[in-house]
Amino acid sequence: MIGMAFVAGWGWVEPALRNLSPAQYSETIWTFDGALFLLWAISVPLGSILAGVGILLYVQAKGARIWLFGIGVFLILIIVERLLPSGHFPPLFGVGGGLILAFFLAILWFWAKKRTILKGPARTAADFQLTSYVFFLITAWYLCKALGTPFMKVFEGEPPESPVSIIAYLVLGWLFLFLSHYKSAQAA
Repeated sequence: MIGMAFVAGWGWVEPALRNLSPAQYSETIWTFDGALFLLWAISVPLGSILAGVGILLYVQAKGARIWLFGIGVFLILIIVERLLPSGHFPPLFGVGGGLILAFFLAILWFWAKKRTILKGPARTAADFQLTSYVFFLITAWYLCKALGTPFMKVFEGEPPESPVSIIAYLVLGWLFLFLSHYKSAQAA
């Protein structure tokens, strides 16, 4: 993940995508139909599945659970990437957004029930966790805007907005989720 997604992405792929024409890009080793581009494109999804399998092995999870996780997540990845409609389908975004909101509110309900019994560092960890959930929901909202706007007639011809706020909210969400786990580990 680090080598292909981050180093190769920032070192070679991103500058080529930003600065070359489609014809020039197709002449590089990163051409869209080449093995290196495919490896780069799947490096984080595949790497995260392998990291999940690895950490399950490390914590000595049952073999069936490890296989279920690895194969299950891989199949979901294949289904989402290959079987969902490739064209823009607005109802999918409406249903998806509604589900995200419902899951968020349900998570808050269960979070509140759990937090009432926590004490000390575990309570602080839960508060960091709540903060991460809020930032992830804010990210989802602004992703909806960024990804939906190009398909709306009223915005036709308008330049796309920079997704700076989206990356900021994602980083904040991951930061507070990390702090939650860090604090939980200290409490254990």
